[in-house]
Amino acid sequence: MLHKTRGVVFRLTKYGESSIIVNIFTEVFGLQSYIVNGVRTRTAKSRIALYQPLTLLDLVVYHRENANINRIKEVKCLHPYQAIHLDIKKSSVALFINEIINKTIKEESHAQELCDFMIKSFVTLDQLENQIENFHLRFLIKLSRHLGFGASNTNEILGPRLIDESTEQLLVKLIESDYPDVLIITNPQRRELLDVLLRFYSDHVALGEIRSVQVLRDVIG
Repeated sequence: MLHKTRGVVFRLTKYGESSIIVNIFTEVFGLQSYIVNGVRTRTAKSRIALYQPLTLLDLVVYHRENANINRIKEVKCLHPYQAIHLDIKKSSVALFINEIINKTIKEESHAQELCDFMIKSFVTLDQLENQIENFHLRFLIKLSRHLGFGASNTNEILGPRLIDESTEQLLVKLIESDYPDVLIITNPQRRELLDVLLRFYSDHVALGEIRSVQVLRDVIG
């Protein structure tokens, strides 16, 4: 049966000589795998661009219950990014976020709300003119709420851990703020806040090593 849905590309894997398996988080079915044939050829380079990580899509898909892999009938880009791939700060944040969502988002429950949150967040990142260096911190806090363990205060995030009082006050402001809100954070404070949030995530999900963290720190601080 055919269904219309929006989706966020999580990752793609080469399959055969010219095909790919693409993992897309859809607002209708949650995380799904689709096979796309014939996109790894010279004449199809523009098509494979649609399946790069974090691309936002409008889709018409075939869906069979209990099928491991389905197919896509129609696809178009929902929001062509203007800045994420050109701005090194934004691309570093996007790389980190892509690794986080691939490690943490597995379930299909609340798919519509989670998909809508991601689409709005990535469009905001693309269009944001300031506070880019704090975007990933706010994203982690917001995403945790959709994953079912989001905290409403610092005690729930920190647990028994202790941090500097001024940094804790910044955490309070991060919890209460939105992406564009101005918040002055030093590089050492930003690194400490990221460590705190990643430990908070590790308390609830199996994160393992986040390889993009070092790139993020090198570019943003």
